[in-house]
Amino acid sequence: MDHTVLLLLAGIGVLSLASQWLAFLTNLPAILFLLLSGILIGPGLGLLNPDALFGDLLFPFVSLAVAVILFEGALTLRREEIRGHGSVVTNMVLVGFFVTWVISAVAAHFLVGMSWQISILFGAVMVVTGPTVIVPMVRAVRPNRRIANILRWEGILIDPVGALLAVLTFNVIIATSFSDATGEAVLGFVQVIVSGLAIGAVFGYLWGLALRASRVPDFLRNVATLLLVFACYVLADTLESESGLLAVTVMGVWLANMRGVHLEEILDFKESLSMLLISGLFILLAARLDFAQVMSLGWASLGVLFVIQFIARPLKIQLSARGSDLTREEKFALSWIAPRGIVAAAISALFAMRLEAAGFEGAEMLVPLTFVIIIGTVVFQSLTAGPLVRKLGVAAPPSEGVLIAGSGPVPRAIAEVLQANEVPVLIADSTWEGVREARMAGVKTYYGNPASDHAEMRLDLTGLGKLLALTRRADQNDLLCSHFASEFGRDSVYTLPQTLEVDEQRSEKHTVASARRGRRAFDKNVSLSKFASLLAQGGEIRVTRLSKEFDFSAYLEKHQGRIIPLVCWNERGKVRILSPDDEWVPGADWHVASLFAPEQQNGQG
Repeated sequence: MDHTVLLLLAGIGVLSLASQWLAFLTNLPAILFLLLSGILIGPGLGLLNPDALFGDLLFPFVSLAVAVILFEGALTLRREEIRGHGSVVTNMVLVGFFVTWVISAVAAHFLVGMSWQISILFGAVMVVTGPTVIVPMVRAVRPNRRIANILRWEGILIDPVGALLAVLTFNVIIATSFSDATGEAVLGFVQVIVSGLAIGAVFGYLWGLALRASRVPDFLRNVATLLLVFACYVLADTLESESGLLAVTVMGVWLANMRGVHLEEILDFKESLSMLLISGLFILLAARLDFAQVMSLGWASLGVLFVIQFIARPLKIQLSARGSDLTREEKFALSWIAPRGIVAAAISALFAMRLEAAGFEGAEMLVPLTFVIIIGTVVFQSLTAGPLVRKLGVAAPPSEGVLIAGSGPVPRAIAEVLQANEVPVLIADSTWEGVREARMAGVKTYYGNPASDHAEMRLDLTGLGKLLALTRRADQNDLLCSHFASEFGRDSVYTLPQTLEVDEQRSEKHTVASARRGRRAFDKNVSLSKFASLLAQGGEIRVTRLSKEFDFSAYLEKHQGRIIPLVCWNERGKVRILSPDDEWVPGADWHVASLFAPEQQNGQG
């Protein structure tokens, strides 16, 4: 066994993991670190030559990886989601992409000298932004909710739409180039389209029926779906060359829009698999870069980048946002943020391989120009978008506020104090009476389950970064903590037991795994029922400002045994929920909200 091959494969995996981890730590798109890793071990140090490592298997591997990526993206393309995100997103996905396509193609043809065929294909590839680069950039840049939602849904929806456009464009080029007669070219294109549509629809429909009827056990669903995607791609491409990518895209769209088919687990699996494929694939593609080809493009490639960044994108936003209530500043921010990512890199590499094998002149320019645009948009926008949105006044407020699940007396009392002290707070609950009373008290509310599909689409979490789960059901609190841990972080979700006795009696087999539960809020000797009882007896939540002379230790000593510290915040907007598991204590100039026992109401705070 050649240990060099094993070392290279393991090294790609380690670099993929390290790149994703660095992206998490820095809030930058992972594509930056994947790109640097690939260039370093490829053309930089000469340690990795993907063509030599995989040989004849490189092209099939890239093809199947792209097929999975396109299928996973297509699973998110639902009709109601396109209609449900306002005219701006709809226009960007269904109309605005044409602006990017045409302007990018014209710029590539006249500035770089690409043939019209390759230029048109390049323009189609440039339509795709994609959530793999948009989501981390939005998290780092932190624009306001309207901008973030538009960018996020544009990325999700344009991903499969743009990929499908690129596939169709590629099929047109192939069909028209290998036939001298226009009629034969049209017939060849129609055959590719019909074959891809038919096979994808059949696979999607039959597999959807099997999933809906629960014919497949749960533990086989993910693996079976993956293998069927491979089978769909191979069958379509075998029956009609170049129809495979279209077939898997159609299969994904069909499953996404089929009634009664639950895809949550499949989507989770596909997202994890796509991350693995995206990471490894991008390192391989970056390692194949030829610096000589990149340098041969010269300054003209930067001209194409300039046109895409400062002409195509702003024009697309202006046309798509006509008649909307977006402000001028919001439109400007949207015009600035549109990084290209893995889908553009993967599709361009795959098509370039096929076109070069078919003898297309200038096909070798497609990949280096695409990578110039990817590097340029990601680096430029990562460095400038944050200061820009802050300068324009369209940045989101700090995520220090509190989402309180539950609307009983305890959640309402805490929310009212936070609201009165200008700490962002929102109460979310499915109990109408409690939500109504919170609204009457002036607290911002959401009527519904905060972990529902409806909340996923419409719950405004702007400015919120902590969860306080205070519903009357322990299992629901655990579920909410598990759900929002991915959004806020594991250390920012808190809960209280219903009673201390029940909390102590809950055995291991009746509780959610500790890794999925929230942190204990406030104090180990307080429960939700005890808190409510103290309030009912006349207890009161009061706020005290600490100082150097009267610090937290002095505060506790003065009210020893008679208060329960709850939440604290400072003038810089930082908010902390106190926990018995946390050794942190507030310093000077922090405000502390505590529950004072009834007999302490007349004391001084």
